[in-house]
Amino acid sequence: MGNWLVNHWFSATVLAAWLGINIFLFTYYFLFFDRDERYFYTRAILGSALAWARASAKCLNFNSMLILLPVCRNLLSFLRGTCSCCRRTLRKQLDHNLTFHKLVAYALALFTAVHTIAHLFNLERYNHSQQATDGSLAAVLSKMHLQSSDKWLNPIHSNQTTVEYVAFTTIPGLTGVIITLALILMVTSSTEFIRRNYFEVFWYTHHLFLIYFAGLVIHGIAGLVRGQTEESMEEVHPHRCAHYLVHKDEDCSHDCCKVPEFGSIPAESWKWVLAPVLLYIFERILRIWRAQQKVVVTKVVMHPARVLELQMQKKGFRMEVGQYIFVNCPAISLLEWHPFTLTSAPEEDFFSIHIRVAGDWTERLIDTFQQQKPEMPRIEVDGPFGTASEDVFQYEVAMLVGAGIGVTPFASILKSIWYKFQQADQTLKTKKIYFYWLCRDTGAFAWFNDLLASLEQKMAESGKADFLTYRLFLTGWDTSIANNVALHFDTATDTVTGLRHKTIFGRPMWNNEFAAVAAAHPRSVVGVFLCGPGALAKSLQKSCHQHSSLDPRKVKFYFNKENF
Repeated sequence: MGNWLVNHWFSATVLAAWLGINIFLFTYYFLFFDRDERYFYTRAILGSALAWARASAKCLNFNSMLILLPVCRNLLSFLRGTCSCCRRTLRKQLDHNLTFHKLVAYALALFTAVHTIAHLFNLERYNHSQQATDGSLAAVLSKMHLQSSDKWLNPIHSNQTTVEYVAFTTIPGLTGVIITLALILMVTSSTEFIRRNYFEVFWYTHHLFLIYFAGLVIHGIAGLVRGQTEESMEEVHPHRCAHYLVHKDEDCSHDCCKVPEFGSIPAESWKWVLAPVLLYIFERILRIWRAQQKVVVTKVVMHPARVLELQMQKKGFRMEVGQYIFVNCPAISLLEWHPFTLTSAPEEDFFSIHIRVAGDWTERLIDTFQQQKPEMPRIEVDGPFGTASEDVFQYEVAMLVGAGIGVTPFASILKSIWYKFQQADQTLKTKKIYFYWLCRDTGAFAWFNDLLASLEQKMAESGKADFLTYRLFLTGWDTSIANNVALHFDTATDTVTGLRHKTIFGRPMWNNEFAAVAAAHPRSVVGVFLCGPGALAKSLQKSCHQHSSLDPRKVKFYFNKENF
């Protein structure tokens, strides 16, 4: 437990605060609407379903306020890069923005279900009370619209009205149905299977958030749920006067003979979501403005394993290591934007990305550039945006783990290190880097070999050959590769990569790797950076927890993962 707290205490605190606010809001407003005397008559018709509906509505407003903030990329980059208060612990929390976004979305789904079910009960009870002829308080309250058109409590005024009719013809009912359908589509299309195999479905359905927020703001303006007004409470308090509503004589002369007056609960959703919606609108305007700036593709390289490298230039573009950009190609799709990690270094006069086939859009992009047309397709770029890898030089010791194309952020880091050695940069805080690359096939190693070879040579010339320790793991091979390696086992360079370090066949034994790093750096803070699949992330997190110590004088491993 103690080792887990080293990596997650701040995330746990944020999560506990979020859960605490949700629990407080639900409990407070449930008790408020279940006990407040202004809603005595409303509860006479609806019972406890009123409190369930109103309490869940407050939590819906709160989470709707939060849902957009984790996806405001420019806001997160601002907090990460320019705020003086943004220390390592807070920056790590920013890396969990999408996780928090999903948690808030699940909460929205839960509270929407509670709110919808509660209102279905409410509509059924409204309808039952309207049709009742037993002279009960609920029946009397439901007939008040007959005395005056503005003194109604039950929004159903006819015995022929059905629950379905109210749900599809009133503003709250219709917007509620639309909001719920939009939310269902957004949540179901956000599953990992859909995102990885049908990204376009995920991307387009997620823009139903526009309908969601529009419906949310409009949802409560009709004010179908009502309570007794403050002025009426002073004149005819329900505890004194409820009895007279049921047993009122024709010549009643008591103070309670006056009919209570009711007012709608004012719409409040817009107050909760106004600020984040305006912030998000500004975010989108900024993205559109940056996307219109001209991007020049200076070089196109087709690497083995069908990996496309694009080198580009853009006026005013400034980047840091490990950052990413969003790329759009109007020739393929006007609306689709996809994230790619930058593989160039800040010291270079261009920025580059490496793209492999991972869906229809990337396949069409690679095909488009392979056709070698006289005029290159136009590329639009938004970014750069910060990620966990941006903090790599904040650690004295860093472990970089890439899987397949997940090596891209570390290409930027290693290139930057190469330039720092070229320039004899004395401000470099990092003293040791361990680099692990896991690939399924030998072709994936090819495009990265030159960088590792030049880095090896430069560090050897600088007398810092021990600065970088890299280990390449081939997780998929056949007998011909194995036989070839066995025949050339005694050669100075590796037969697969041509580098001095030999390729290892199989997967890393992470406990052994972490134990070796901990033994070599017993008093250091080690940053562990991953760009790879979730299963690998779980293994690395577990190793970080096992090998970290609460003792401030001993080694600690801080886990960081790319999320975009």
